[in-house]
Amino acid sequence: MQNESTSPQTGETEPESLVGREYEVEVGPVAHGGHCIARTDEGRVLFVRHTLPGEKVVARITDGSEDSRFLRADAVEIIDASKDRVPAPCPFAGPGKCGGCDWQHAKPGAQRRLKGEVIAEQLQRLAGLTPEEAGWDGTVMPAEGDKLPAGEVPAWRTRVQYAIDEDGRVGLRKHRSHDIEIIDHCMIAAPGVSELGVEQQDWPRMATVEAIAATGSHDRQVILTPRPGGRLPLVELDKPVSVLRVDERDGGVHRVHGRGFVRERADDRTYRVGSGGFWQVHPQAANTLVRAVMQGLLPRKNDTALDLYCGVGLFAGAIGQRIGEKGAVLGIESGKRAVEDARHNLADLDRVRIEHGKVDQVLPRTGITECDLIVLDPPRAGAGKSTVKQLVSLGARRIAYVACDPAALARDISYFAEGGYRVRTLRAFDLFPMTHHVECVAILEPVAKGA
Repeated sequence: MQNESTSPQTGETEPESLVGREYEVEVGPVAHGGHCIARTDEGRVLFVRHTLPGEKVVARITDGSEDSRFLRADAVEIIDASKDRVPAPCPFAGPGKCGGCDWQHAKPGAQRRLKGEVIAEQLQRLAGLTPEEAGWDGTVMPAEGDKLPAGEVPAWRTRVQYAIDEDGRVGLRKHRSHDIEIIDHCMIAAPGVSELGVEQQDWPRMATVEAIAATGSHDRQVILTPRPGGRLPLVELDKPVSVLRVDERDGGVHRVHGRGFVRERADDRTYRVGSGGFWQVHPQAANTLVRAVMQGLLPRKNDTALDLYCGVGLFAGAIGQRIGEKGAVLGIESGKRAVEDARHNLADLDRVRIEHGKVDQVLPRTGITECDLIVLDPPRAGAGKSTVKQLVSLGARRIAYVACDPAALARDISYFAEGGYRVRTLRAFDLFPMTHHVECVAILEPVAKGA
């Protein structure tokens, strides 16, 4: 059999693609990213989606070649099924279909258990910690209202970006692909998104339509991204909605009609979230995370605090309400519109200040040499070693780290450990049901001298 082909561009031989080849495999443990690990008889490592640990399946290769370190695959036939397997409730979930959900085929309790195994593996591998050493009981808690029987799907996603094909039909992206799975309903979309009726319309000359349903108000919004040269359609949806558009020249978001923001609610405060601004997608997430952070930090009167990667000011607002008139909070955020919203949202809290810029650049310029409390909610890549080094130098009594990626969290925990901080407690929340994503809140404190 010919194993190599010649590239017309370089004239060099290229390894043979293995896409489409099938292997019968025993499935091993779950791995970070919504798949499980298996090995072929020849020892090739497969990352297999649509399967569960302990199953025997036929895995069809979706990505990789003869010289790849590992191969990606879909389980296209289940020979021996796990007791945790259920028929996927969504007709658009499965091999080669929508890539939005990773675990439609797993019971809800099994999904949370798998996420817990991923967190534990990342903590051990990247931070050298057992769950006990991280102050974690090993459980991933469901959000309020999400504990449903097998076969039922929580409708939680308050922001959905639909992909539009060249015929104007609505769909969602396939896994690791620009291809579109045409749908007529997304099961994890929140009721406020579904009631707009985006999926029941055609969207000619559009590339994407993002639908947003605020949970703290009745605000509804769609953000349209036209294809090059495309004109906006007349938007007539099933509920009142504001319309914004993405400019193809500069990527900016501009208001067409209605409000340029939605109003969200958390911790008894209302937050304005402008176009493109970050807000937790699950309707229970903001309150869940604020409670976890405040219970971990235990702010006192007169405390000084930092809220890093502060977005529209969720944690800065929560701390600002608890530290009295002589305390102070500084928030730092790189998104210009988010900074404007944060300043608006926290205008009533005189002791809260928001600075615009990247954390690693702004923090040294502030002249702050010490503080009592720190919250950081970095992007998926984490804070990084240099930023962590800056933070440990401030000697905070407690640090709350909010993480959407357990690998980044574990890496940064190891950097904090180098700087003399240990994890006091860790809590995990299933704020992205049916997907592999999970949210964690780690509370860190300085290691006692002599310990």
